[in-house]
Amino acid sequence: MSTSATYVYCLVESARKPSMSRTPRGLPSATTPALLEIRPRLWAVAAEVPLSEYGAGRLEERLRDVNWIADIAIAHEAVVERLAAVKGAAVVPMKLFTMFSSDGRARAELAARRGDIAAVLKRIRGCREWGIRVTQDASPRPARAKEIAPASGTAFLTAKKRARDEAQDRQRRAAEAAAATFDSLARLARDAHRREAPANATTPPLVDAAFLVSAGRQARFKAAVKKAARICRDADASLILSGPWPAYNFVQSAAERV
Repeated sequence: MSTSATYVYCLVESARKPSMSRTPRGLPSATTPALLEIRPRLWAVAAEVPLSEYGAGRLEERLRDVNWIADIAIAHEAVVERLAAVKGAAVVPMKLFTMFSSDGRARAELAARRGDIAAVLKRIRGCREWGIRVTQDASPRPARAKEIAPASGTAFLTAKKRARDEAQDRQRRAAEAAAATFDSLARLARDAHRREAPANATTPPLVDAAFLVSAGRQARFKAAVKKAARICRDADASLILSGPWPAYNFVQSAAERV
């Protein structure tokens, strides 16, 4: 009876066999990540993991440990991102805990999904993922002149209405700047995806989005982000750019993401 399983981090398409030098150690208790050929020009980056740590019963128990899952996610992504840095490679990240009973089973099942994998590679080939978050600033910029306290009840109510109207105007301007940012960046991307905020989020971002950008448009995309950041800043909003990353958000089709 086998005491281990084959864990797959990602798939790599490359004209030449990718170098595995400087690849991170990977998951705890796993063997060093290695290449498993699926077909010519396509490899799985895989490792052997002990079932005593990653078998169904033990895994179900450990999935309740948020810190352990976070450590696993970091180790998994470090391997994926190292392969994504290989020049000329297209990388399909696999979900956490993608495992097969053996190397042979991994080869057979991944080869059987050839059509789906080819469609994903066609979509992401030559691209990297960039992310943006646009949030409204917590408070407006301080007024240049000190306001005089209202001298009457009527003046007080008028001031309160003015403050409420100004707050609503700030929200509107920030939301418009965020929407314009997404639209302008999406026009430079091969694909774009707006991520929904969690239902329990107390201060959800105005926009949280991922963009699939081809190598030839990276410079234009980053220049457009700088311009959008200035527009957001003028609307009392902040834009944060992250990336480039492997195409985590684009390994599924748009229809599958809905």
